[in-house]
Amino acid sequence: MRHFPFLSPAQDRDVFAVEPCRFDGASDAGTLALALGATLYSPGTRLGLADDAERAARIGATSHVWCLEDSIAHDDVSTAEANVVRQLGELHGRVTGGLAQAPLLFVRVRTPEQMERIVEGAGEAAAHLTGFVLPKFAPDRTGGRCLDTLAALRERTGLRLFGMPVLEHPDLAWQETRRRHLLGIRALTDAHRDIVLSVRVGGTDLCGLYGIRRAADTTIWDVAVVRGMLAEAINVFARHGDYAVSGPVWEHLAGPERLFKPQLRQTPFERAGLPRLRTQLLSEEADGLMREVSLDRANGLTGKTVIHPAHVGVVNALSTVAREEYDDALAVAAAADRGGASRSVAGTRMNEAGPHALWARQVLERAAVYGVLSHPDKLLDLLDAGREVSDRLYRTGSAGLGQVVR
Repeated sequence: MRHFPFLSPAQDRDVFAVEPCRFDGASDAGTLALALGATLYSPGTRLGLADDAERAARIGATSHVWCLEDSIAHDDVSTAEANVVRQLGELHGRVTGGLAQAPLLFVRVRTPEQMERIVEGAGEAAAHLTGFVLPKFAPDRTGGRCLDTLAALRERTGLRLFGMPVLEHPDLAWQETRRRHLLGIRALTDAHRDIVLSVRVGGTDLCGLYGIRRAADTTIWDVAVVRGMLAEAINVFARHGDYAVSGPVWEHLAGPERLFKPQLRQTPFERAGLPRLRTQLLSEEADGLMREVSLDRANGLTGKTVIHPAHVGVVNALSTVAREEYDDALAVAAAADRGGASRSVAGTRMNEAGPHALWARQVLERAAVYGVLSHPDKLLDLLDAGREVSDRLYRTGSAGLGQVVR
């Protein structure tokens, strides 16, 4: 698979100076963690999960989660679990028969035992699982059991399964327990580093502990208590680029008439001949999403959980690399041995070989996975192409695949 599969070869050549690479479930873990991009969630009760996965791949979603936790009622857990096993079998038949492609597939579980039952129940179809999402992860017996169980499953089955712990436990919310909680999780993930693909942050749970629900014109970074939690999680896990840490869910669809000014300037859309795209993005509150994704990246987060197919193209398009950024990263990497500082390629800023070395490495890694835009305005062409394929495959709007959760 690769990002933006809906583009034609001619569009690829027009949009990208450097095209995105191809990858699959056998790629190195660092590439997979970065390539997750917009992770789309679906509740495990949906009878068409195999269809959902196939359509998700066609709109460019490279990661898809089937949820057995908060998106379904407690009474439906057994039914949903059986459905997930059945849908894995259905997807297995299509993919092995060459009839479909699927994104990297994860199941969000409630207990370690669910992982065992799903892998055993799915049989050979479990080969299509990339791993499990581990919600409300904590450095206690349950957290340790989750990773120990996953390690044992890998050993017993030979499957390359990964875990993605979710930081959303109340101990993360409270200042007096936060540091011990984060350092305890870090010790656990370090002890199982080969099976932890990325660390995710559950913004909905953390906001809920304070009775907060952000509006569509308010980013998660505007919520002071959650901003503090995010900063400490990034400090513990993303230092030196050790772990990919994903951004919290964007949970908004189309909203009522807005009170505040839109956050998308008119000029770039008019220059690109796409004023209708701006209107569509604003009508679906996507300007708030775009602002939040930009702040996520500025603060060191990678990827984002989304609940609707229309959000996939937005998050992934904003993960591309600008040509100026790419050229600067190349220059910094080339100066690694000799050190020093120099004017950027475009002459707009200063590059320092030492302080900017990790930044440059991460930009080049992102460029390989998401591509380098040939011109800044090509971002709008990419957004427009993604929106077109999403609208075509999900004409039912917000009642479609993504009516889920975090």
